[in-house]
Amino acid sequence: MQFIKIIFDILGAIFTKGLMAISAYYIILSFFGLIRLKSKKKFEPQKSFALLVAAHNEELVIKDIVHSLSNLDYPKDLYDIFVIADNCTDNTAKIARNSGAIVYERTNKEKRGKGYALEWMFDKIFKMDKKYDSVVVFDADNLVSKQFLREMNNKLCEGFDVVQGYLDSKNPVDSWITGSYSIAFWTSNRMFQLSRSNLKLSNQLGGTGFCISTKVLKELGWGATCLTEDLEFTCKLVLNGKRVGWAHDAVIYDEKPLTLAQSWWQRKRWMQGFADVASRYFWKLIKRAVTKFDVVALDCAIYSIQPIIIIVAGMGMIVNAIQKGAFYYEKLSNLGGYIKYLTQSITSDFDLITMGVIFVAIMQLIYTPLVLALEKKLSLKVLLYYIVYPIYAITWMPISIMGIIDKDKKEWSHTLHTRSININDLEKAN
Repeated sequence: MQFIKIIFDILGAIFTKGLMAISAYYIILSFFGLIRLKSKKKFEPQKSFALLVAAHNEELVIKDIVHSLSNLDYPKDLYDIFVIADNCTDNTAKIARNSGAIVYERTNKEKRGKGYALEWMFDKIFKMDKKYDSVVVFDADNLVSKQFLREMNNKLCEGFDVVQGYLDSKNPVDSWITGSYSIAFWTSNRMFQLSRSNLKLSNQLGGTGFCISTKVLKELGWGATCLTEDLEFTCKLVLNGKRVGWAHDAVIYDEKPLTLAQSWWQRKRWMQGFADVASRYFWKLIKRAVTKFDVVALDCAIYSIQPIIIIVAGMGMIVNAIQKGAFYYEKLSNLGGYIKYLTQSITSDFDLITMGVIFVAIMQLIYTPLVLALEKKLSLKVLLYYIVYPIYAITWMPISIMGIIDKDKKEWSHTLHTRSININDLEKAN
């Protein structure tokens, strides 16, 4: 029994120190997003863009994204809209053509998924007579703010080769799941994406709404065909000494899953991709960080192991809960010393459970609502969703475990999109 107690004490100490270090890192990082440093540089439209929409059986929403892109506040001769109808069995291609997009239909039952579809389309873009300065990637369920390309043009003219836009929510109040997703994305945009931009670290590509110069794409190649192609390409860029820029005013509205089941499998796919990418890139990024004193690579390496961090945090809480339970049992069995124990614990018992409760209380009641207010996303309904947000957060632990276990499974799964909304109506509501 004593041996088991010693093991739990050692594990508790390891988890506590490790989690404290990681938590401190992310908290300090997030502080740099509280202040928004707006660039005063504005450039006239000069960059040309190929806008790519990857779509698989998206007949319910495809017309909305094409309409949204057709009405951007940018010279029409400087961008074209391409829809990749990837292994579609519905009317996605027909509706996209009728809506004004240039449609390419792809059929490949072996190499399925967005990463493969993009690689296929990039090759076609390179071979066209018309040349583009950059390509921009969207999902079929997206809607895009009118100034999106002007913001991307500004960042490209500043010298960035790759830029990520602001991922907003298309349906934040449809359910508690969409509300939780929206809170997660809004806070991440401010606390981590904007922070990294202010600190001149590399931002993280978010799967949609990102721009890549064709020069860099040709130079490095795409090659990102795993379940999280965005993370894989981000790691590839950082390993080659490039930073992803951040355009806070280039807004993309993304449809969030409606139910916990849909959310669970989508996030499991993300964690599978994270685990896969981390297994191939983490040590390469660490090597670059050490040999070149590259903090950008170090930050990217830490980001790539999110599933492990989530699991370590969860396991640390469990180990400390077991320890605390054992201590309480021991003290309760000796009622004479219980009062003394309580007095001592108030001043000296600062374990992971205590630290976790204090941290969650501060984040839940003060810091995160402040960030939501800064982003002008705080409303009564959002606050109601925020009450149940911890349930959504807790589900990340089993999802991360499942993702790591299944990291070598590459089967791509499609998230059904049904929320048809016009961009003009959405922007009026916001």
